[in-house]
Amino acid sequence: MNHTSDSTAADNGGTFDPQQAATLLGQTTGQARRKFQPSPPWLLATRGIAVLAALGAIWLTVRGQHPYRGPTAADVPVLIGFIVLNFAATVAVRERAMAGVSGRSRFSQGEIAVLAASWVAAAVLIAALAAAKVSYAHYPTTVLIIPGLAWAAVEAVRAEWRECVIGLAVTAVGVAGLFAGSAGSWLVAGVGLCVVLVGHAAVTAWRPRA
Repeated sequence: MNHTSDSTAADNGGTFDPQQAATLLGQTTGQARRKFQPSPPWLLATRGIAVLAALGAIWLTVRGQHPYRGPTAADVPVLIGFIVLNFAATVAVRERAMAGVSGRSRFSQGEIAVLAASWVAAAVLIAALAAAKVSYAHYPTTVLIIPGLAWAAVEAVRAEWRECVIGLAVTAVGVAGLFAGSAGSWLVAGVGLCVVLVGHAAVTAWRPRA
């Protein structure tokens, strides 16, 4: 005995109430969002743990420095390795997720230029602080402030409020680090960014189910 599915029944004049249609639409939307998510929860959580491990390791080596001299020679390869691996993984996953996707899902050339300029501005700020012999030039969290604000501004214009909050949270980590001292700011950066990324992962994983 053959049973006719709801969709077939709808096509043949059968019943397919609005509740079923809404449920189907929600399931389809959730599946599409998970499929094309540029930053999947597992990647965000992995990045959070990795940044905590990398910056935490540096903090352990600099916390006893008197006076503060910055990361040791052994720390530099760890930091560079983390940055390279993080960037490569993020770009690879994002490009795979966004392949064939166009429109507002992708950043415009102008938005990319703003985000890139924010990192240049951060570097200029650090150089200016160093030239003025201001201690904040040695704080790793100082570099987060301008890019965090730029990300928040770009996402606000795009009406992507969750991403806007992420940018503001990164900015808050940068500001908080200014009160932790040159060595302590490494720990603030590691813990703060880990909390932001893992929290972002949790919200991203939960939202499709909501």
